[in-house]
Amino acid sequence: MNAPFALTKPAISIADLRDPNEAQRIEAFVASAGGTVFHRPLWLAAIESGTGQQATGLIAEQGGELTGWLPLTELHSHVFGRALVSSGFAVGGGALADDGKTAARLCDAASELAIRKACNSVELRGGVLPSGWDIQTDSHCGFEAELAADDEAQLLAIPRKQRAEVRRSLKGNLEVRVGTSETDRAAHYAVYAASVHNLGTPVFPRSLFDAVLDLFGDDADILTVLHEGAPVSSVLSLYHDGAVLPYWGGGTFAARQLRANERMYYELMLHARGRGMTRFDFGRSKTGSGPHNYKKNWGFEPQPLSYASWTAPGVPKRDADPTSAGNSAKIELWKKLPLRLANLIGPHIAKGLG
Repeated sequence: MNAPFALTKPAISIADLRDPNEAQRIEAFVASAGGTVFHRPLWLAAIESGTGQQATGLIAEQGGELTGWLPLTELHSHVFGRALVSSGFAVGGGALADDGKTAARLCDAASELAIRKACNSVELRGGVLPSGWDIQTDSHCGFEAELAADDEAQLLAIPRKQRAEVRRSLKGNLEVRVGTSETDRAAHYAVYAASVHNLGTPVFPRSLFDAVLDLFGDDADILTVLHEGAPVSSVLSLYHDGAVLPYWGGGTFAARQLRANERMYYELMLHARGRGMTRFDFGRSKTGSGPHNYKKNWGFEPQPLSYASWTAPGVPKRDADPTSAGNSAKIELWKKLPLRLANLIGPHIAKGLG
């Protein structure tokens, strides 16, 4: 009897995301492998639909079974250049694989694909940190915690000083609304656009938010806080694998005095638990920034995040981080633009940030 042949290494190929069966097969792999919402082909499809940035990705297969997946968004920007990003417009991504060798092969294949597509860089927002790539482990932190068993326990889980702010917000003349209707979407976009303008960054096109809400269905919604009928805080949240992720949120200038953001996040915790979620993923923030400290005030412990990037020889590293030192002057200039003008031209710039 002949000895069994050694298994060949997994084959790497470009995924056909236009094929519903292929996309569903990858969705199943993401779920079984414990991937993030940003690993889902559905996320890539929403990004492509909302911004025009192409969805792609690499799969590893062995014996007809998926053993690895690297989601990618092919970003094109006149301002920030061309790049393959895993995943585009996300705070997570990277190679998802059965073992480290397969993950590393997917990353190597991504750099080869970047060259073929005339992209100068590949960015991985999580996952394996490939040898020889530029690695960052201290630029951003993630914040996640378990949700409490009931409303009062959730309030008591918040540190005393921040809890006092939440209690004040509960006594205010504020209304909370959750939904995905046109009214909810318009309110969210108005608040979010004003919020990011105050921070000095261009707003994403509304088509991006609409695409995420349309494609994700019950896995996404909007929670808005209103004062005397006017929206003052609003957040678009994603639901994945037992966690709620308040992803695109903000408040107007009036929100601070009204403590509307405090009300918004506390109400989202209660709403998410009612939906069966068990964890609250407060997302990422730049280490040492105001949002970083704000999340710590809620009792969330920062967890350093790791990122990797590859840059083609002879070209400078891509800098699309709106909070970087190189973009600080642009931020100050953007803040001075009238909101109406910023909302008009901002989406054309922001859809290339990725």
